[in-house]
Amino acid sequence: MKRCAWATTPLSIAYHDSEWGVPVHDDRVLFEFLVLEGAQAGLSWETILKKREGYRRAFAGFDPAKVARFTAARRRRLLTDEGIVRNRLKIGSTVTNAAAFLAIQREAGSFDRWLWEFVGGRPIVNLRRSHRQVPARTGLSDRLSRELKRRGFRFVGTTICYAFMQAVGIVNDHATDCFRYRICLKA
Repeated sequence: MKRCAWATTPLSIAYHDSEWGVPVHDDRVLFEFLVLEGAQAGLSWETILKKREGYRRAFAGFDPAKVARFTAARRRRLLTDEGIVRNRLKIGSTVTNAAAFLAIQREAGSFDRWLWEFVGGRPIVNLRRSHRQVPARTGLSDRLSRELKRRGFRFVGTTICYAFMQAVGIVNDHATDCFRYRICLKA
């Protein structure tokens, strides 16, 4: 079975084969991916996948309403949690981003509705034959990054935003010969 070239370990293969590129419309899952993509900055995605359960536990199942209420003391405790990336700025940004996420939900009715408006509600389907053809950023990720930053989000640079868009299926960047390419088209 042909897969995208980056899916090489059991963990990355499982993620690739079941999640990556599938359109997501659940606000909690969108918040999870936004947090995880920000945590990945400067690290490998494999590292984040290994810590994913730790993140779920540490950040209240990615419930943005709960995370937005994390106190300074709770954030300090998270700095000792080996189940997550123990970076003060990344932990702080998760709490800040939760509050900004809730503000978008209040304004738009859901983060999902707000986010998918960037693509008119339909995924962008690329025709890439190789992962070497996939850019690190695009004009759309630049726009999303600027808008998120304007609304108070942190750790949402354009490269992080493009990886987020790929993960949640806003962009289908599976190689055209990957077995998931057509599956994600149907999703």
